[in-house]
Amino acid sequence: MLNRKRTKIVATISDKNCEPDFIRNLYEAGMDVVRINSAHLEIEGALRIIRNVRKVSDKIAILIDTKGPEIRTTDCDEPVNIQTGTVIRMAGDSGKKTTPEVIHVNLRSIADEVPVGSRVMIDDGEIVFRVIGKDRDRDMLILKSENMGLIGSRKSVNVPGVKIDLPSLTDKDRIFIQMAAANDIEFIAHSFVRRKQDVLDVQAEIDKYNSGIKIIAKIENQEGVENINDILDVVYGIMVARGDLAIEIPYEKIPTLQKMIISRCIYCRKPVIVATQMLHSMITNPRPTRAEVSDIASAVYSQTDALMLSGETAAGNYPVEAVRTMTKVALEVERNKEKLLETPFINVTGEISSYLAKVAVETSLRIGARGIIADTSGGRTIRDMASYRGFNLILAQCYTTRAMRELALSYGVYTSYQEPRDSIDQFIHIALSNLISEYDFRGDDKVVVLAGNFSGGNGFSFIEVGTVEYLNKRIGFLQDMN
Repeated sequence: MLNRKRTKIVATISDKNCEPDFIRNLYEAGMDVVRINSAHLEIEGALRIIRNVRKVSDKIAILIDTKGPEIRTTDCDEPVNIQTGTVIRMAGDSGKKTTPEVIHVNLRSIADEVPVGSRVMIDDGEIVFRVIGKDRDRDMLILKSENMGLIGSRKSVNVPGVKIDLPSLTDKDRIFIQMAAANDIEFIAHSFVRRKQDVLDVQAEIDKYNSGIKIIAKIENQEGVENINDILDVVYGIMVARGDLAIEIPYEKIPTLQKMIISRCIYCRKPVIVATQMLHSMITNPRPTRAEVSDIASAVYSQTDALMLSGETAAGNYPVEAVRTMTKVALEVERNKEKLLETPFINVTGEISSYLAKVAVETSLRIGARGIIADTSGGRTIRDMASYRGFNLILAQCYTTRAMRELALSYGVYTSYQEPRDSIDQFIHIALSNLISEYDFRGDDKVVVLAGNFSGGNGFSFIEVGTVEYLNKRIGFLQDMN
């Protein structure tokens, strides 16, 4: 199983290129989760992607990005040419077009929220302005540009260091959440999460539809970093969205923050994704740069659960090659980095289950096991085991397809569906029968079994260690006895 990576890959897919054959090629190259960016498509396009993903495999999870509380420029008839030193006004009026005289944005209170002296950055920081005054009569900011560039339609607007009161959800977010609930989507990645309440607002919307969708909080600003511990209390996982984060925060601080957030997520047993421009050059080139390879390697060495591709797979010329490249780098680093992470023990699933989760990972390494076989209904014990970042794969036997797909984001976990069983022996027999063919287990291969979700059980987890041949013989003997 050395050819199976532990670090998962999230790939963004556009409705303009989402045929089943394309998705299958990405999946076979190493993609585990499909990302749909609601900011760039409408409901029908998203539904087309969802239908095609489900045709390829029931193990591929789907993650939908919401737009979240963002500020953008309005439409313009043609790009506005900005020169260094250009003085221009900015006003909050989503109903008016941006012109060479006034940059209109979708936040009506922009002139009140942004103080004089602030920096205003447009189009992911490509153009930087300084607020030099306010036009009180017309409720506008007066800006002076610090560099040249073009401002197009619906470009991002960032105001680093300024806390702006924005609603947690947009109308479009609510529409996409309703669609996600109706189609049994696994994850909502909410953009620009600033505080715990943003997540609770999204959860309240999900709860309207009695849905089990899990929330991934995208950390993209200083406020989100400052409140990371409170946010972790109420989310399923975190995405380190380095694009906007590097605009809101000095770029030299990003590597340290990335490592800190990964470590906090591992401690809390929450999946973590590292995103943005990991293979940006492969949008147009068939090979990555050395810096990009090092960036991927650094994230894997830092023990992230998952890596994400955006434009590389959504609109790039080499999408399958990008996934394959990420897989190759992850595999190489995983072979050479530490095989067990000394994560502090915390009681997340009950004292006995949490203790046995750690024992299972450590034992599998000490005896040279081929893998850990474990059962799960909701995935908590599996995520607990994944937090130790063991080298041996966790072969999760899931009693629901939802749990199977949710674990697509967890480090080192590969899943299969199994009907709930009444006893540990039935469970082991079915699991070994499935895994012998899928993973080419031999009779003398050692495995660690951690299980306990049985109707006749006492609620405690069960751990057993043995060869495939021994376990099969023991179960056959017990069946003969009965």
